Amino acid sequence: MKKLQAKQVYITMEFMVSFISATMFTTYMVYMMITLGFNPLQLLLIGMVLELTVLVFEGITGVVADIYGRRRSVIIGMFVLGVGFVIEGCALWLGEGNVLFGAFGWVLISQLFFGIGWTFTSGADTAWIVDEVGEEHIGTLFLQTKRIGLIGTLLGIGFSVGLSTLGSNLPYLIGGLLYLVLGVFLILFMKETKFVRAVGTEQGISHFKGMKDTWLSGAEEIRRHPILLMILIVAVLSGAASEGYDRLWQAHLIDGVGFPGLLDLSPAAWFGIIAVIATLLSLVVIAITEKRINMNHEKVAIRGMIVLMGFKIAAILLLAYAESFAVALVAVLLIGIIQTMYEPFYNTWINLNIHSKSRATVLSMLSQADALGQTGGGPVVGWVGKRYGLRASLVTAAALLLPLLAVFSRASKRDKETNM
Repeated sequence: MKKLQAKQVYITMEFMVSFISATMFTTYMVYMMITLGFNPLQLLLIGMVLELTVLVFEGITGVVADIYGRRRSVIIGMFVLGVGFVIEGCALWLGEGNVLFGAFGWVLISQLFFGIGWTFTSGADTAWIVDEVGEEHIGTLFLQTKRIGLIGTLLGIGFSVGLSTLGSNLPYLIGGLLYLVLGVFLILFMKETKFVRAVGTEQGISHFKGMKDTWLSGAEEIRRHPILLMILIVAVLSGAASEGYDRLWQAHLIDGVGFPGLLDLSPAAWFGIIAVIATLLSLVVIAITEKRINMNHEKVAIRGMIVLMGFKIAAILLLAYAESFAVALVAVLLIGIIQTMYEPFYNTWINLNIHSKSRATVLSMLSQADALGQTGGGPVVGWVGKRYGLRASLVTAAALLLPLLAVFSRASKRDKETNM
């Protein structure tokens, strides 16, 4: 059997995750609203169960990755995700004729699997590849992986539409099975050669005490390092703002702006077209960035985040006040490109400031902070929308991002002081 390098395995994994995600979530609303008939309250409860699960389990699974291995954590996560999405795809059939425990109950159960599986992979996959290839190469790799992931997203969009025409639950069912296949692939090809346990259970330390000590070590690292506290603040505010924008921009296009009637396309078709255009544009921008920007330096990552965040705030405000579909479309495409670009810069910044032994634990804590922001900020933005309208919700989401410019500026000054 041919031995794959860690970089090849990571790129393949991220390509597959992007492909699977696009397969499942492109036609998400067709399955949830049209086939299963869920109302807005049920959709909100589904999202809440997912975020609460992430909030509870992120710290635990991050510690597991730092003690027992990032490879083991990622593989477990893939299988748990696979089971969860298969259940979600089968909810249509499992809930038939079941008055007490219908499709909605099965979907809620699937979200528990989704949340737990996600927490096993988030942080652990990044911690694994950073250790395997080295921090000095990670920025460039993140950009390359994002570009290839976008190709997976494009293919997944088309695959999702095709599957959905055969059965609206098939994207979830097939997506879950593909996660199981990915888990088998990682068992065969994912190797861990540079992992060092955060706490050595071989030294007579019990498993539970080892997990506790590792979690406390990660928390102490965040407390002692101002830059990690800054990153924690970024995670909370970003989570709160993203929950507002991600859940409302489509509703704003439908109810606030409207679609042009020239082509006589359904909203679902328009959203598919927007997704494809945004992905293609992001591919071009990522390719240019790969050639012209050296992502392996912290100052480059920070400057990039300042510029991107400024443009994102402006683009969200542009969308909020857009009166025509053309202006709204430009704003949505800009936000899509910015979000795609922002992730590699953000991941580089984070990983250049975390010690290897507690990397997965700290990354999980930051993911918890993001989930906390989404859980707490989402209802606030939603209340503003209910009280004052969708435009006000989008303005609120943009306002939540404004403090990040100050945080990034402070981080930039600190970086200059450190290098003097």
